[in-house]
Amino acid sequence: MQDNSTSYWAETRRPLVNLAFVLPLLIAYEWGVWWMQQQHLSARNGADEWLRAVLASASTSLAWCLPVLLIGIFVVWHHVLQEPAQVRGETLAGMSAESLLFACLLVLLGQAADSWMRTSPDALLQVTETSTSWVGVRLIHFLGAGLYEEFLFRLCLLPASYLALRLLLVPRRWSTGGAILLSSVGFALAHYLTPTTDATLLAMISEAVTRVQSSRELWFGFAFRLLAGVLFALLFAWRGFGVAVGCHAAYDIVVGIVLVSEL
Repeated sequence: MQDNSTSYWAETRRPLVNLAFVLPLLIAYEWGVWWMQQQHLSARNGADEWLRAVLASASTSLAWCLPVLLIGIFVVWHHVLQEPAQVRGETLAGMSAESLLFACLLVLLGQAADSWMRTSPDALLQVTETSTSWVGVRLIHFLGAGLYEEFLFRLCLLPASYLALRLLLVPRRWSTGGAILLSSVGFALAHYLTPTTDATLLAMISEAVTRVQSSRELWFGFAFRLLAGVLFALLFAWRGFGVAVGCHAAYDIVVGIVLVSEL
């Protein structure tokens, strides 16, 4: 029999446990977006919009299946592994505490980097800027960022990058590092994309690279997002999807709502 600490570290990576952890966040986000739409407001996260656009390109009805797809991945994963259908409350509580702890560490890291780079006092806060000052909309937006950015860049892009590198016969260790780097660069660049109806994804990425490269004031934000992406990737790999989502959402809420309100 495993001791409690070993059991906890293994439990946090089980698909059913991760689903139980993120499901309340998913419900809160989707309900919040629906409620905001009734108020003629938009709080949908960018990654959410992109993923729905990809599904809509296949079929218009599929655009509304994204939450079902997210849930379905973990349900299928659970059945493939044939793990016991058991979720412990103390495990979920521990994952919540871990998420907040790592989020606070990321905040401190950002403040230290901001101080070292001697940037403007609000540079750290610009890492999670949104288009509205209403706390409710920002809260929903930040929940969506934690859910769907982790879904896109960690749950989808990270394993896909790893498999692509392995198919190219890149050694396992280099494939792991390369996948973390590629997914993190993609995560950082995504914050500088300017979506247009007539531009291809490759053209938007090229424009984002050029904009970051030619604007020194964007370098700190890009570097910090890249560093955050690496942290989220490591959390995903070693602590599980739920902790990565929790850390991401908690960081955005702390920086984008709590710290802003204290300025």
